[in-house]
Amino acid sequence: MQYIILIAILVIVLITLSIISSFNLKNIKQLGNNKVLDELVRRFPSNIQICQYLLKKVGNNHTKIKEEKDSETSLYLIANDTISIANINNTYTRVQTIAHECLHSIQNKKMLWFNFIYSNIFIISYIAIVICTIFKIIKNGMFWNAVILIMAIVFYFIRSMLEIDAMLKARFLAKEYMEENKLTSQGNIEIIVKEYDKLNDLGVKATCYYLLSGQIVKIIVYAIICIIFI
Repeated sequence: MQYIILIAILVIVLITLSIISSFNLKNIKQLGNNKVLDELVRRFPSNIQICQYLLKKVGNNHTKIKEEKDSETSLYLIANDTISIANINNTYTRVQTIAHECLHSIQNKKMLWFNFIYSNIFIISYIAIVICTIFKIIKNGMFWNAVILIMAIVFYFIRSMLEIDAMLKARFLAKEYMEENKLTSQGNIEIIVKEYDKLNDLGVKATCYYLLSGQIVKIIVYAIICIIFI
């Protein structure tokens, strides 16, 4: 019964968060598609050139850059100090996306390493707890639900700080890049940045929601496993 109550509470929390977040994934995708701006930004320098300039601008002369044209996700990898740029050539958001990853590369190294190591430990620990529960090695499921909850809170706290910091600063860095290189008229730059602001307003909410909801789902799944196997 205690697991059912826990699941019910968490489901209510998920629904409540979804309602109060007031964002729609479809709206985010629609904002990210602007054929006029896509064509304008397509004439900008290559992703590699943009990234090189931005890294130099933020004082980073050590991070490596590579393009992954088969990938849909750009990211900064602290483990090998590399920015991996996805296939974003055809979207006007690419300048801000690259700026976002460049900002990740200069964030506090202790926090970046902690996030990398802790995230992997969390995944491994969660899988181990699930397996031990299925094979009835673990008897006290509620205790381990509490452990997962604590680990999830730490994960969310660190990851959300890193992501929100980069998201909020990226539009300023992207704007400075476009202005310094006079890539288009000031009017066009203002239009692009205004669209970035709309995206970021929804993007911050979406990031927080999905990071937190992902952890809540982990707890719900484990509670269901406890109902079945304990």
